[in-house]
Amino acid sequence: MISTESVVVASQNQVSSDLAGEAVILAVDSGTYYGLDAVGLRIWQLLKEPKSVADIVLTLVTEYDVEPDRCERDVIVLLTKLAEEGLIEVTGAQTS
Repeated sequence: MISTESVVVASQNQVSSDLAGEAVILAVDSGTYYGLDAVGLRIWQLLKEPKSVADIVLTLVTEYDVEPDRCERDVIVLLTKLAEEGLIEVTGAQTS
């Protein structure tokens, strides 16, 4: 499980592009394409360098009109999906 203490970064096994304010990501290993909306694109941009989930949430809370608790939940859900697809690498505090 990903927590706010986890450190996340985009995997090397993907290729991504910004298309009209949305992200399109190709998982090289599976050949599967994924799309992210504008907020997802912002999160994806933050994943270019290793960053804690807490730092991602803090950045989003300052840039968007969103409650911190909701932002944290939504970010963790998205990052969990990205990790399951092998699009990001997760280190740091994780529990099973």
